[in-house]
Amino acid sequence: MKLDWMGENRGVVEALIRYCNIYAGVYRTEKMEFGGVSYSYSQIQVVEYLLENEERGDNMAAVAKRLGITRSNFTKIAQRLEQKGLVEKKCMPGCRRDQRVEVTELGRELYEDYSRGVLRRHFTRMFEELDKLSPEARAHVQNALMSAVRSKE
Repeated sequence: MKLDWMGENRGVVEALIRYCNIYAGVYRTEKMEFGGVSYSYSQIQVVEYLLENEERGDNMAAVAKRLGITRSNFTKIAQRLEQKGLVEKKCMPGCRRDQRVEVTELGRELYEDYSRGVLRRHFTRMFEELDKLSPEARAHVQNALMSAVRSKE
């Protein structure tokens, strides 16, 4: 059966599906290691967004939303990271119930090691292809991917 409804986009959809399926298969598995600490892609993504959030200043619910995960899942991952010494929870001034999660020095070192490796092993070739696009075309690719997930929010 020919899938005409995708038109010229079939190759992009197929590549996206393949990437997502491969990634989903390893997302929660703690197969990576740094300094005796094992971690998963889901955990390192939380570390990454927390590091980025130091400048943004979003609350933890907003960080979870940006990641596309539930607040309860974010909390579970943050608790696991805290047990590993990669993050620590701190109470917000004036409100004991409101906490922020901060990346520890070990978490920063782990992230630096991870980012160098993942760039070399996975993203260099993708970035080379994306660099062939104009900034406007890259924005269209980003918007296309984000529009697909907005229907789920």
